[in-house]
Amino acid sequence: MTATRIRRVPSVWDRPDLQFSAALETDWYRQVAQAYGLFYFTSVDFFRSCGCVPALVPITTGSISSPMGLGSDSEPVEIMLHGRRTYLADSMQFALEYYLRQNHPGAFYIMPSFRGEASDARHLNQFYHSEAEIVGGLDEVMSFVEAYLLALCRAMLDGVEGVSRKRLETYLTQGAPICMEVEDAVARLGNEAPFVQEATNGEPLISAAGEQELLRRSGREAIWLMHPSRTTTPFYQAACPDLPDRAQAADLLLGIGETVGCGERHATEQAVRATLELQRVSAEPYDWYLRLKREHPLRTAGFGLGVERFLLWALEHDDIRDVHPVPRLKEGPWPL
Repeated sequence: MTATRIRRVPSVWDRPDLQFSAALETDWYRQVAQAYGLFYFTSVDFFRSCGCVPALVPITTGSISSPMGLGSDSEPVEIMLHGRRTYLADSMQFALEYYLRQNHPGAFYIMPSFRGEASDARHLNQFYHSEAEIVGGLDEVMSFVEAYLLALCRAMLDGVEGVSRKRLETYLTQGAPICMEVEDAVARLGNEAPFVQEATNGEPLISAAGEQELLRRSGREAIWLMHPSRTTTPFYQAACPDLPDRAQAADLLLGIGETVGCGERHATEQAVRATLELQRVSAEPYDWYLRLKREHPLRTAGFGLGVERFLLWALEHDDIRDVHPVPRLKEGPWPL
């Protein structure tokens, strides 16, 4: 299929009266819908080919995967439902881990993710996550993600008008993404603003500008950032065997920055408890998760891919708010 990049983007996400019509009448949103559809079908086909089972799980949880603590990377969305306080899930990764105890090689879903932070060109309050959990460790899940991205890129090239052929073809010809230790990346960026910021506990954090600068300097479409600090990483990530103060985790930088997050999970209850204590997170909401590790210890790893961020990269656009036909932003009215 010959693909011509559409450069006229309505960008009326902050005007619900105009967004209502734009999502129905413009070429941009027709192609966005086409890209969403092909993403979904390609994903299901890929996961099925790997023996993964679909996890049809609720969108509410009492055990959020990014609690307010040292390793938190998002603000949870709390609601009242049926007279009880609960959360709209940022991720149901814990349920994927639960499914694997049925002796499946993998489990997956594509479902909404809810975040409480303010929206901007990189962040939505309600978006879609493609997530999977497999039996194995960090190396296995990184290879799994790379194979998944190859399938997605090939499908987009063949079936979606308006994608950036140059960008996708470059990704396919460059081979596997390069790997870079977080500590090395911080040093390369000079450990200075605006590329490096300071976490609440004083740890250096690579900013969105820093992620894009690393991509620019490398000349690559994708980079794996490896082994972040355990105190800046969600508590469920295992410790790196060779670097005990580092997490056995990696983020894939693509386009605007982090697009995939993956990691190996703690296999035992004791390891989970130690990290909860390290990050000063209460163990009480995670009683069932601790029981899972105690009664069914298993080495697993998983990932979450932001669907809209992937599409933003494939369409070579720079504002994530323009790739949601029905926006649900924290600020302002909604089109429907």
